[in-house]
Amino acid sequence: MTDLTLGKSPAVDRAKVLRGLQDYGVYAGVAVLLLFNVVFTDHFVSAENFRTQAVQVAPVLIVALGMALAIGSEGIDLSVGSVMALSTSLLSLYLGYGPWIALLVVLVGGAVIGFANGALIAFVGVQPIVATLALMVGVRGLALVLLPQLKSVRDPAMGSLGAEDILGVPYLVLIAAGLAVVVAFLVRRTTFGRQLLAVGDSRPAAQLAGLPVRRILIIVYVASGILAAIAGFLATARLSASDPTSLGNLMELSAITAVVVGGTPLTGGRIRIGGTVAGAVLIQLLTATLIKHDLPPSWTQIAQAVVIVLAVYAARERGRR
Repeated sequence: MTDLTLGKSPAVDRAKVLRGLQDYGVYAGVAVLLLFNVVFTDHFVSAENFRTQAVQVAPVLIVALGMALAIGSEGIDLSVGSVMALSTSLLSLYLGYGPWIALLVVLVGGAVIGFANGALIAFVGVQPIVATLALMVGVRGLALVLLPQLKSVRDPAMGSLGAEDILGVPYLVLIAAGLAVVVAFLVRRTTFGRQLLAVGDSRPAAQLAGLPVRRILIIVYVASGILAAIAGFLATARLSASDPTSLGNLMELSAITAVVVGGTPLTGGRIRIGGTVAGAVLIQLLTATLIKHDLPPSWTQIAQAVVIVLAVYAARERGRR
């Protein structure tokens, strides 16, 4: 007797489709967009265009790596865009002491905001979406208090970081790729990574097992803050300007999209760094495609919202089976 006779075949096939869509749909989406642009977009296939796309995706990827850690712990970090804005303000204020001092201040600033997020969630018991939403609003305001208006950044080291490369690969891309490797190693090969996934899978069970849940959550949000700060530092170097008003706007949406379409479920307990990288590339290609075909940038946000809904639907249906 066959599965079709038993009436099981359609359900099994649907489960396989949903599993495949969640695990590999992002790679298929990247391939489809690449093929579309190669065929229908003028001047898409050029070294300069690929370099531009890679440089623009680097800050999104770096922020998405931190977001993946937060979502993997069954949380979320809505303050990442505002941390980027704070970073560009701090960078502009302290660059006169040298780029390394400015970088140190920027990293400390990101870590402090991340610690505040983690403390609210781990010790006060505030929901992650509420805690990070409060910091999102407050930190953006702090960034504007420190630097009320756009300011150009004129420093040879920052200029080199934002514009130069090694063997044709821009510094920004190398840094983003290196950070992706580090985070992937952290998640897959360390005790902390396993404990993080256990906390995301079931926080009460992790507590009963004796895991240091609060410490893990603090580390997760500090890491997310530091990664967002690095993204703000690099974005400022690329633009040669500090603009706390617009830098990082809606970055949290892009980061969440990259993580979710990359196969990391919003329910936590699993993190796919490779999928997150592909998700960030997918967002950049989607944005570039719409712009090159003369559609307003606002359509990018609509497209991202649709992609998130489809990814969450696929994950929910898969979770039911």
